[in-house]
Amino acid sequence: MRKALVLAPALLAACSTAPADIPVHGVTPGYKCEAAATDQFVGKAGTSQIGAAIKRVTHAAVLRWAPPGVMLTMDYREDRVTVWLDSARNITKIRCG
Repeated sequence: MRKALVLAPALLAACSTAPADIPVHGVTPGYKCEAAATDQFVGKAGTSQIGAAIKRVTHAAVLRWAPPGVMLTMDYREDRVTVWLDSARNITKIRCG
């Protein structure tokens, strides 16, 4: 019983909220994807150079490639852009999240 009383403050401290400077999962401070100007990339080859350009245009921190037949997570990340590819690795769709 005495050990439980000694450990109680440590256990309660572990349950406290995280400090403000620790990033929340799925959010990169200062980045929020905006896919408004991405139509210019549809139909182009999915290369690393095009991927870097898509990240710049969308202001995303994370780029996710989605080739055909690949399962993607359903979690929404405001700092991520997803680029769908066809079997020839050409871009078919670009969306934030």
